[in-house]
Amino acid sequence: MKRVLLISLLAASLAGCSTLNSTVGSVGSLWNSWFGSDKAKPAALETLSGPATGRIVWSAQGDDISFALSIATPGDRFVVASSDGTVRALAAADGRELWRGAAGGKLLAGVGSDGRFSAVVNRDNELVVLDAGRVAWKKALPTPVVAAPLVAGERVFALTLDRQVLAFDVLDGRKIWELRRPGEPLTLAKAGVVLAYKDTLVVGQGPRLAGVDPLNGSLRWEASVATPRGTNEVERLADLVGPAARQGELICARAFQSAVGCVNAERGSALWNRVVGGTNGIGADDQIVVAGDASDRLSAWRLANGDLAWSADQFQHRKLSEAVVLGKQILIGDYEGQVHLVDRDSGKTRSRLATDGSKIIAIALLGDTALVATKRGGLFAVKAE
Repeated sequence: MKRVLLISLLAASLAGCSTLNSTVGSVGSLWNSWFGSDKAKPAALETLSGPATGRIVWSAQGDDISFALSIATPGDRFVVASSDGTVRALAAADGRELWRGAAGGKLLAGVGSDGRFSAVVNRDNELVVLDAGRVAWKKALPTPVVAAPLVAGERVFALTLDRQVLAFDVLDGRKIWELRRPGEPLTLAKAGVVLAYKDTLVVGQGPRLAGVDPLNGSLRWEASVATPRGTNEVERLADLVGPAARQGELICARAFQSAVGCVNAERGSALWNRVVGGTNGIGADDQIVVAGDASDRLSAWRLANGDLAWSADQFQHRKLSEAVVLGKQILIGDYEGQVHLVDRDSGKTRSRLATDGSKIIAIALLGDTALVATKRGGLFAVKAE
């Protein structure tokens, strides 16, 4: 028998026959070490005197965003969604709306897109695929999904909360295959890792990245990002969380509260990892990997070997988003809607941009433009100076 327990503070799901009382008891003792105390005072914003190093080139407004939004970046457009089920494609150059569609209900996950087809998951746990804004088909999923589906190679791939992988035909919704593997005792109700590398589907399976044949669902390789440690299942929880970052042959990801590491997807082998806490995804370019830890200390490691390049503590307890690397700067958002532009090579803050005052939910990069999404539904396109 299988049961799922949602722990609201942890946003984690428990599957299997683990003892509820011992798990809940562990949650209380680990809360402060994982997420910091609710009473921790956010670092004050620095006084900056230099010139602006970025600007907002266009903005748009949608409904609020109360799910783990992933912004898709196919071709020359951003594809975004709101909690109410509205899905839109916006031209990256000027924010012009290319199409708009309705998924027919509030959303749990999204968006994945190849430019024509876009996929989301609604609160009825249905996979909904839109063709240029028009609903093409819906399909009920067996277990909850919080990660944005991946649309690639005329297929739609869904990664469920228990890390089952399902593949559907993008045209008619026919299920092509499913991959079930022995599950972890605990999995996070937080967006996992699912992306493409050449002709391989790469998914997070516990603390490991797995390379899967997208045609038939067979396993090609597996490589660990972290080695779980602890005396109980809660302490050993080390699920990979998105977004991950791909740079050439390397895919880098965060294992929840355990490590940041990179895998060579061509060889299917681990390259390096570094023990560091944290709950959000990571950013990278061809030089560095960057991420915040549990107290929002920002660190950068050299992509090639994992050596620490720098650490910066000016954003502690500001509830940072994932980071993106835009040219020679790192963009990262906080709980007050501030977008901080940080020097890629030193970690020093160069300037900041204000949005609408609500928490930054997601940042995505397309060419020389980063799109920032806020909890109130604001969309702000940023270019570096």
